[in-house]
Amino acid sequence: MSKIKTVCVYCGSGPGTNPLFIETAVELGKALAENNIRLVYGGGSVGLMGAVAKSTLDHGGSVTGIIPDFLRAKENALAHVQEMIVTPDMHERKRLMFERSDAFVALPGGIGTLEELVEQLTWQQLGRHSKPVLLANIDGFWEPLLALLAHMRATAFIRPTLTVDILKAERVADILPRLRAAAALAPDGTEELAPEVARRL
Repeated sequence: MSKIKTVCVYCGSGPGTNPLFIETAVELGKALAENNIRLVYGGGSVGLMGAVAKSTLDHGGSVTGIIPDFLRAKENALAHVQEMIVTPDMHERKRLMFERSDAFVALPGGIGTLEELVEQLTWQQLGRHSKPVLLANIDGFWEPLLALLAHMRATAFIRPTLTVDILKAERVADILPRLRAAAALAPDGTEELAPEVARRL
């Protein structure tokens, strides 16, 4: 797989209850900018979404926001990003976020964050792409999900032949090295979404 030039960050449109969540989003935005990696994200200006995007911009980085039209007001689309794409619906938003990203990071978030993350894990499990997917497990936020995945495997709903390749990092400093290491191991030509999947979206 080619070098990571863009990272999609899934995260909450709220700040959460732990100050570490916002601090992590700010630190990740800074790391992306300093490594000349473009941020692809949900386009909002509030919560963790706003924090990671504003930090990327504040440190001289580039940002692509992708937001469905009906959420522009609700999530206060960030006005001064280099690229803001407004989509007609969530399906188009997710397709474009996939196509424009070399890797995915899930910061803490709610149902929307979980849904976007699980979709990427599903496509990866089915062999539809090999882009790295990482959980930023800040203060153990994603432990309940990891426990559920282990339970699914133990009860044979995730079959032994299907791998669920989730990277984890507790610190921002570990995120980019782990994404790069995983990308280097991925075979060329397997990072793209299969055409039949893209058509269904």
